Amino acid sequence: MVAVVVHLHVKPESLDQFVAETKENARNSRKEPGVVRFDVIQQIDDASRFVFFELYRDEQAIEAHRGTSHYAKWRDAVPAFLVTERTRQIYRAIEPD
Repeated sequence: MVAVVVHLHVKPESLDQFVAETKENARNSRKEPGVVRFDVIQQIDDASRFVFFELYRDEQAIEAHRGTSHYAKWRDAVPAFLVTERTRQIYRAIEPD
């Protein structure tokens, strides 16, 4: 399995729009056969900071996700809501196997 961790810093005035777009993308992403988890979390002491934890069965599932219409819609909408560009790290799952 492959984990993707994404960090986002959202403009305070764009929080509602960002959350709405992100919820739609996350809900649809969870329906993809290669997606094991797609969690969106918000920092408690700074509501403008978010982390996505995405767990995929393999690299092909990541590519399939990037080819979906819901991801494209989210990808195109979200940059206007961000303070800085999102960052992303990719990890391999160690446990569970």
